[in-house]
Amino acid sequence: MFRTIPILIALFIPTPYALSAEPVTPADSPIVVYETTELYEDIKSNIELVITGRGMLITNTLHISEMLNRTAADTGLDTPLYENAESLEFCSIVISYRMSKAHPANMATCPLTLSIYQKSGDENHTYIAYRRPEMLGEAGSVEKDLTELIDGIVQEALE
Repeated sequence: MFRTIPILIALFIPTPYALSAEPVTPADSPIVVYETTELYEDIKSNIELVITGRGMLITNTLHISEMLNRTAADTGLDTPLYENAESLEFCSIVISYRMSKAHPANMATCPLTLSIYQKSGDENHTYIAYRRPEMLGEAGSVEKDLTELIDGIVQEALE
């Protein structure tokens, strides 16, 4: 009976109170990285669903591993880095407006990017990474909101 109590508690805890994933990078790292044992394609699909489910459009998918593999022979870069690696570019018009209002040069932060990858030789771990935003002007509040937006997408994709 005591073994079923934690399972029952987990089933009935509302999502906002459920335990969230923690980054594998230090809190002050310029790039935030999460690690999971979920399949690469499942994580990519989850991220796509969360982004579009929040009313945003994925404007581009960068096929990083394919590009590196395709150009390896011509460039002499023959050490494989990734099994799979892609970056998804997307935009939040409200956040973009607020960033640009704080300082016009903050448009360089767009599009927003989430990267999904598996290291070469390790298909058992999938990583999700994003840049921690740093902006010009009075952008502290929009930096915080942007971090919460991107991290929320990652958290939801990992559920």
